[in-house]
Amino acid sequence: MKNLLKDKEYILENMPEGFYTCSKSLGIKDETLDFTVILSTELANAAAMFTQSRFCGAPIPIGKQNVANGKLQCFAINSKNANVATGEEGIKNVIELNELIAAELDIAPEDILPSSTGVIGYQLPMDKMRAGIKNLKNNLVEGGLDKSAEAIMTTDTYPKLKMCKIGDATLVGMAKGSGMIEPNMATMLSYFVTDAAISADELEKLLKEAVNQSFNMVSIDTDTSTSDTVAIMANGAAGKVDLQAFKEALTAMSIDLAKEIARDGEGATKLVEVTVNEASSFLQAKKIGKSIVNSPLVKTAIFGEDANWGRIAMAIGKCEDEIEVDLEKIAIYFGDTLIYQGKPIGDKENLDQIQSYLENPEIKITVSLALGTDQATVWGCDLSYDYVRINGEYTT
Repeated sequence: MKNLLKDKEYILENMPEGFYTCSKSLGIKDETLDFTVILSTELANAAAMFTQSRFCGAPIPIGKQNVANGKLQCFAINSKNANVATGEEGIKNVIELNELIAAELDIAPEDILPSSTGVIGYQLPMDKMRAGIKNLKNNLVEGGLDKSAEAIMTTDTYPKLKMCKIGDATLVGMAKGSGMIEPNMATMLSYFVTDAAISADELEKLLKEAVNQSFNMVSIDTDTSTSDTVAIMANGAAGKVDLQAFKEALTAMSIDLAKEIARDGEGATKLVEVTVNEASSFLQAKKIGKSIVNSPLVKTAIFGEDANWGRIAMAIGKCEDEIEVDLEKIAIYFGDTLIYQGKPIGDKENLDQIQSYLENPEIKITVSLALGTDQATVWGCDLSYDYVRINGEYTT
């Protein structure tokens, strides 16, 4: 899987065919990039998933309506303003922007999937956006997805862009998100484009499977975003591909992007991976994994590099009553070090090993339940002083 940070030139030379972009600063909050469109030259098969938040952003119902027929031609995304809790005016602004973009690009407004991300509770600066959209078509460039990945960022510290080849086709994925992260049926913001020929029905199926193994398994702070969206367009320019190979590539790319989101969590200093195995069901493994990775006490212990493994036991124990476990069978590992198996294992030497292990930038915790054969892996990050600072100053 090619990573933008390490293989930028390779990615830029191997973009999927038939996709053009324009990324610019409209001055929504500052002078950094805050707007991008990703255009397919042909109407593409498409699928998308969205937040289940009942306080969803104004673009969400429009996006759901537009992708319902399995067709899209354009993603239009702005950052620095979420267009959430903006009432009827917010909805009208989305509709107007879609119409303006469609007129500039000579496409139908119902073939555009709109997205907004940023601060909640403010109307979009429509005068700036109307002015910035003018001459949009003349500013399109072939490829340019690296700039799109940059334009969708808010508190992210770096853009997240991946690509891979599947036969003659190319798949590119990007994501943003570092706070307000606890997805439910979607991710923060993530977009995939491919020149593979895949039906809309297959795309929807493959996307759901990929999301449930990746973005729905990551959490920064337990807060589900009002604007979560993950979407894919496949324009077919490269012809058909092996569906199993595409499925594996999409899932692997989604997992990579989800891990990057966790790694870049607001104020994060460590990526945390929790695997719960030998569970009686996937749901049991996922709930226990999320309980561990979401625990403020676990997260702060990892940040402070404190070998307080009892906080893992606490996070397992606080799960709902229906998540039954046998305390005599549970095993807890930090990395390869076994610290508990029905009772504490080892002595000060084991604690010293964990203390040393916690100095690493990536921490792996494994919990074996000895109840069955199912397992789940979730990702998160530590909780640092900077998380409080970033969110305490978010609108200022």
